Amino acid sequence: MKILITGSDGFIAKNLIEHLKRDIDIKLYLFSKKDSLNILEAYVKESDFIFHLAGVNRPENIKEFYEGNSELTKNIIDILLHNNKDTPILLSSSTQSEQDNDYGKSKKEAEELLLNYSKQTNAKIYIYKLPNVFGKWSKPNYNSVISTWCHNIANNIDIEVNSKTTILNLVYIDDVVKDFIEKLYNASKNNYFEIDTVYKKTLGEIAELLYKFKENRNSLIIPNVASGFSRALYSTYLSYLSTDNFSYTLQGHQDNRGTFYEILKTLNSGQFSLSTTASGITRGAHFHHSKNEKFLVVKGKAIIEFRHIVTNEKVSYNVSDKKMEIVEMIPGYTHNIKNIGEEEMILFLWANENYDEKNSDTYFLEV
Repeated sequence: MKILITGSDGFIAKNLIEHLKRDIDIKLYLFSKKDSLNILEAYVKESDFIFHLAGVNRPENIKEFYEGNSELTKNIIDILLHNNKDTPILLSSSTQSEQDNDYGKSKKEAEELLLNYSKQTNAKIYIYKLPNVFGKWSKPNYNSVISTWCHNIANNIDIEVNSKTTILNLVYIDDVVKDFIEKLYNASKNNYFEIDTVYKKTLGEIAELLYKFKENRNSLIIPNVASGFSRALYSTYLSYLSTDNFSYTLQGHQDNRGTFYEILKTLNSGQFSLSTTASGITRGAHFHHSKNEKFLVVKGKAIIEFRHIVTNEKVSYNVSDKKMEIVEMIPGYTHNIKNIGEEEMILFLWANENYDEKNSDTYFLEV
């Protein structure tokens, strides 16, 4: 399949291109504002499907609204009609196309041109009235407030929140791209479409969450970023980190036994830590009433010993990096771990709750 993408150097197009180029059966024709209309004509003639994503939303003069939005659309349609083609077209429009301003009017004209083209040729057209789109590669101070704020906060630049209660309708770039690609393979009789997942968030909520992402490197507390808006926003935020800021140093607590590092704390699934232990050294000798942990030796070898605090029943486990084996720290058993190897032992730990010095549920008792 031969596919033309206009506005190929834009935010949405870049993401769409990276998904489509993985398909070896697709040949892409990429048209950007630096290309001539002769190139456009050649691409339009060859294409089996057109993603018309080119547009102007921040022109130097009003005329550019119409040149970049409606006139370019007319050029594409004229080429198709002149060559007796009924190529399907997907148009990236805007929810602002209903507004009485030049940007909205130029977008509305583009929509009407497509509707007339469809009536003339029975061509499939897909008009997406997109709200604010956010995601990686969006241009700061141009595409959206989210791209601007992600860029600024990630790079230690202050942001300005004029009205914390202002609500934005937001769609995530991956959802947009997924929906766009679906139209390649599943034709529809409808002309207008919306992205299914729209996030309604206030400016205050967005700013607060972005600052939590930034603070994560100090607090080690990561918000729930596994799904929904937080997942999308966190992925977007990370994409604005400068290339010399992809890493950060953990603060360890060192003594004669070795070093202990807290790695990550979650809101409701406990925390992850790592410890190093010198040869012959024993750590632990304590029990918990409710707190529980999982131990995994990733370097070296150790013996983990347990004793029931009531019955005095004892059990032990020999573990090493030769076998990735997790040992559960059971409530009601005092336990310790001893490095029985000749080299430093490295232990990866998970606890079901974040450490609270005032309520640690940890009681010293020899095994």
